[in-house]
Amino acid sequence: MIQAFGLTSNPRKELPPAVDDVSFEARAGCVTTLLGPPGAGKTAVLRLMLELQQGRGITYFRGRPLHRIAHPSREVGVLLGDVPGHPARTVRGQLRMLCAAAGVPVRRADEVLEVVGLVSLRDERLGTLSRGMDRRLGLACALLADPHTLVLDSLTEGLSARESHWLHGMLRAHATQGGTVLFTTTDPKEAARTADRIITLEQGRLVADQEAADFSRTRLRPRVAVRSPYATRLADLLTREARTAHRSVEVVRESGNRLAVYGSTCADVGETAFRHGILVHQLADEVGDMASGGYSTHRGEEKAAEVATEDAAVPQGAAMPPELSAAHDSAEHGPGTSTEVTPATRLPEPDVPPGRLATAAGVSEPSDGPGPAASAPTRPRAAHPRSSDAALASENPPPLPPPISVRSAPSPLRPLRYELRRACGVGTGFLTGAAVLVSSALVAVLLARIGHTPQYRLLAAWPQELPLPLAALGAGLLGAIAFGDEFRHPALAVDRGTVPRRLGLLTAKLLVAAATGLLLAFLTVGCNAEVLYLVYGRELAKVPADWLALTASWIGLVIGCSWAGVLAAGIFRSTTAGLAAVVAVPVLVVPLVQKILVGSSVRNAAGFSVRLRELLLAQWPFGGERYLAAGARVMAQPVGGALALSLTALLCAYLLTTLRSRVR
Repeated sequence: MIQAFGLTSNPRKELPPAVDDVSFEARAGCVTTLLGPPGAGKTAVLRLMLELQQGRGITYFRGRPLHRIAHPSREVGVLLGDVPGHPARTVRGQLRMLCAAAGVPVRRADEVLEVVGLVSLRDERLGTLSRGMDRRLGLACALLADPHTLVLDSLTEGLSARESHWLHGMLRAHATQGGTVLFTTTDPKEAARTADRIITLEQGRLVADQEAADFSRTRLRPRVAVRSPYATRLADLLTREARTAHRSVEVVRESGNRLAVYGSTCADVGETAFRHGILVHQLADEVGDMASGGYSTHRGEEKAAEVATEDAAVPQGAAMPPELSAAHDSAEHGPGTSTEVTPATRLPEPDVPPGRLATAAGVSEPSDGPGPAASAPTRPRAAHPRSSDAALASENPPPLPPPISVRSAPSPLRPLRYELRRACGVGTGFLTGAAVLVSSALVAVLLARIGHTPQYRLLAAWPQELPLPLAALGAGLLGAIAFGDEFRHPALAVDRGTVPRRLGLLTAKLLVAAATGLLLAFLTVGCNAEVLYLVYGRELAKVPADWLALTASWIGLVIGCSWAGVLAAGIFRSTTAGLAAVVAVPVLVVPLVQKILVGSSVRNAAGFSVRLRELLLAQWPFGGERYLAAGARVMAQPVGGALALSLTALLCAYLLTTLRSRVR
């Protein structure tokens, strides 16, 4: 159950807030919709509920606010906009990555793929999916952790009637099994057909909170849909007769030969056509636009069910077909009722129980929804207040994935599994590493040809003109991407606003970045040595005499750059900012540190490193002083000291932003 109290967004300069004091409930076992025109504040309400936007008010999910729930993804399944995943990642890779983040078994990805009918597309890239397949994948992501509540924004926007029908069947199946469903829409007819409760928003304020039947009776007005080759003549006759009889009738000419007649009935329109000998191909009662102060949304792919007949001119007293008789009876009840009747050519067979086809607005056709989910067996349905006359149209409602009976215990390896799947799921890291190796080999060959370059710089491909070697820049870029992708493709942000700030996730990213940088450092030196040996011989490929200190310096430089990229990208939420922080170390921080150390003063710290070495290394057994001396030598270098200083500052800034987000 969802309980929202006083949701109010922060005011925008001189403009009123997008959401102003919105309170409502979405009960378990029901489908609830937020209805309103574009700009009414529906998405802002969802973001306030999920604590993704700052404002006032509070929302309880089964009695707890979201920040008090230990695992939000297991309580609330969210879909806001398109699927937030890297376009180059595969469908299955995206779900497996989210499985690692949520702490659910990896096999869960295959289960939800089968339910939403995407098994055949599991190896497709996210950037190649159509709109309908993207919506299905979004629903699969929301169902991945078996949540009790589904919160979906514009789930069926831009979809065909067939695809929308199937998705609504999934939502109904989730609600029937006791779950809570809340979704937004701009189409009042869609809301009336699919929801149990409709909450209407206008200009950020709640204007109505009604059951579906009350909404259809009070907020919608019926109309008569007419299709005739003589639509223009029929429209003139209907307008003239209404004016003569002093009745309020509105005739709207729609696309083609279709008319929408407001304020009349099927019987009156049919009699007028019959008296004047006008052929009518369609005559049906439909649910029309919002009654007052509202809006209308006409979608080309989605039509209300209609009565199809070749001759709507039925004489008075003549026997009418059953489907036309139902429409005529509904029209006799006046504008307070809205009826939708299936086409005569698609009526159910006699052996189909009529109760299977009942909907909130009338009778609907049996579903032949796409995908294997349409014919798969379903789990037992629980009792539901609208199960007899409001179940969404489907002979075999789509099944939900099986419940997760065993929850995995919290594990420190869970963020590490997520980060490994994130890093290996796209080819960015591999392409960056390959580019670094090739560029380093070419630079090393050119430096050896020019001459006057120390051997250790040849092996690292580090010319004097570059502030950092290519391997360190590549490691810094990979570290910046590790956090930059989280904000560019926020797969975790819909779970909880502070997820990218978690220290466990930071630790996992630092470990993976360090391992990646270490691998890149050794591959760079190895490839450069091999290329130099092949081109110039063994002389340039031999191991330097002080290899231990050089190796420690090289490893510390590459890992330090990768960590600087991770921390800076996490603070500034940008890959570019992370890479800029890496480059700023030798360009800005090193000259600043040197200027401070060599500046004029009464006393200086000359000989500090020697005395520190004597203090720390005097009593180390088994030659341990050599390793500590190598570490001290790395820290004594200008780049090493500046990099350590930058990492310390970035880590403190990251911890500060983490604490601030938690306090909020």
